[in-house]
Amino acid sequence: MIKWLCGVAAIATLMAGANAPALAQPKGQPSDIPEHFEPVTSTFDYVKREVMIPMRDGVKLHTVIVVPKGAKGAPILLTRTPYGASSDTSKVQSPHMAAILPLGDDYAVEAGYIRVYQDVRGKHGSEGDYINERPLRGPLNATATDHATDAYDTIDWLVKNTPESNGRVAMIGTSYDGMMVLMALTDPHPALKAAVPVNPVANTWKNDDDFHGGAFRLVGYDYYISQDTAKGEGDDLWRPGYDDYDTFLRAGSAADFMQHYGVNQLGFPKRMADHPAYDAFWKAQALDEILAAKPLKVPTMYVASQWDQEDMYGAVATYQATKPKDVNGDMDYLVLGPWKHGGAMGDGSTLGAIKFGEDTGYRFRHEVLLPWLNQRLKDGAPKADTPAVTAFETGINKWKTYTSWPPKAAVATPAAPTISPTPLYLQPGAKLGFDKPHTGSIPFGSQGYDEYISDPAKPVPYRLRPVRPTYSEGSTWGQWLVDDQRIFSDRTDVLTYSTEPLTAPVEIAGAPVANLFASTSGTDVDFVVKLIDVYPDEVPHDPKMGGYELAVSMDILRGRYRKSFETPEPIAPGRIEPYRFTLPNAHHVFLPGHRIMVQIQSSWFPLYDRNPQIYVSNIFFGKPADYRKSTERIFRTANEASYVELPLLSAAKP
Repeated sequence: MIKWLCGVAAIATLMAGANAPALAQPKGQPSDIPEHFEPVTSTFDYVKREVMIPMRDGVKLHTVIVVPKGAKGAPILLTRTPYGASSDTSKVQSPHMAAILPLGDDYAVEAGYIRVYQDVRGKHGSEGDYINERPLRGPLNATATDHATDAYDTIDWLVKNTPESNGRVAMIGTSYDGMMVLMALTDPHPALKAAVPVNPVANTWKNDDDFHGGAFRLVGYDYYISQDTAKGEGDDLWRPGYDDYDTFLRAGSAADFMQHYGVNQLGFPKRMADHPAYDAFWKAQALDEILAAKPLKVPTMYVASQWDQEDMYGAVATYQATKPKDVNGDMDYLVLGPWKHGGAMGDGSTLGAIKFGEDTGYRFRHEVLLPWLNQRLKDGAPKADTPAVTAFETGINKWKTYTSWPPKAAVATPAAPTISPTPLYLQPGAKLGFDKPHTGSIPFGSQGYDEYISDPAKPVPYRLRPVRPTYSEGSTWGQWLVDDQRIFSDRTDVLTYSTEPLTAPVEIAGAPVANLFASTSGTDVDFVVKLIDVYPDEVPHDPKMGGYELAVSMDILRGRYRKSFETPEPIAPGRIEPYRFTLPNAHHVFLPGHRIMVQIQSSWFPLYDRNPQIYVSNIFFGKPADYRKSTERIFRTANEASYVELPLLSAAKP
């Protein structure tokens, strides 16, 4: 009984406790998240500062400054970017400066440079309005500021407010960031002692990014959706299917695609559609032409990539436009490497299936770029003796140096070669040869031309389908220029010509030039010309390369611009006319046992928009009924001899 009562008492006590007020909690208990958290960085080998630098109009630009710990009298390396200064300086959380910066900054970290990244106005952490490819002050920009003034004001602030610096600055950047370097050169700050535009956007219409030979690059819409729809990084352009070939074909014209996917809400794509020809709008932004009219004030190293899938034109074109003013030979330099877009700042050992025998990117940064920068930015640095041109020669995988590009010497010697433009003619029987066709060269019963039917409903793809979106997961966009081209050789709408296996090396250095005599049954046409290195049927040391067709240089011309990029005009059906256009620069050796091939076609989709093949005023707004089949004829007679002009080095003439 007593035990039972004790048990009841215990239960009562527990129940009473349950109903009693909870134990008093401290009032105002602080959050587990401190109001200010201070990372412990005493073991870090760098100091990182984030600042807002004021421009002359009061707009402040977000800037990240990474200083090697203990630095004194260090030079500054500046990049201005629309892609996020914070992301470029926070690759990983690490106490090591080399780890938080991009791989391509390895040389700068090792040499003790202060590294600075800045968001351009209107993007990410910077104030102001963003205008894609904001024009310089002038007819398209009536304000008092542009990227040149922003660079000037930034450099002025940095040299006055970075006590660890020696007051000397270099600018470097790739692609859009390279365009920021070019713009800074139009009105440079006195403290800007060196400039390195890598694969820069110099002339958007003339083969950088959006237009090639007047044809519009459709896949660029991915970029504008991601770049121009948000202050930070925008979303990817949505897709209804896996294969971009189907996506763009079903959409219709470029304007139809813009409407269907919302791209027409964006300013820059609309401006491109309104200016399909090389008019005053584009000329006012042509940095190669603008810089050619300016005095050279800053030593500049232009960096180009042989297989740049985005900005093939800018580096070489701007170098060639400005080099004539370099009377002392100490201002303009060119580097041409075997890279994709931006490949100079990454691992340059391979590109797709092609191997180069070394990390060409690492060698460039450490053995070419760094000594050149040190000479201009560091007290007591040795003279770099950098040659005017440093170029990697593919095919034999060797670095070479020249005094000009393309190589040109008053007297050609092995030490100072010069190119000799040499025609490689289309011949009967799908052959190529260095002998010009003559009157009796046409076999009995054949004609002096080859023909094919170009059908806009079935355009030639630019790479093996399915064509994945440019920036999709697993995309190989960066290597498509070295894709095996044999997948197109057996299409009936692609003409293919080749030499016999070579018995001696054929070495080119410069820009091949396509020279076609052609007719069309329509009133407009595109021509794509590809210069290809065909590997031997068997490659014992690398069997998968047997028969590989490596594109060395290839590009497109829209027929309406055959006479003038400024003034398009229709083509008379059936009339034989010349079509001459320059292909991208190459530095390559076609080895013995290899063959040289040329492919010709009239579409390259969806890389470029389809030509309706009847003349319309603006192809962006082509209607379904405008797209029609046409017959294209390529002539190879004595009087209409089609050929590709090779920039042969004198010692390598066949």
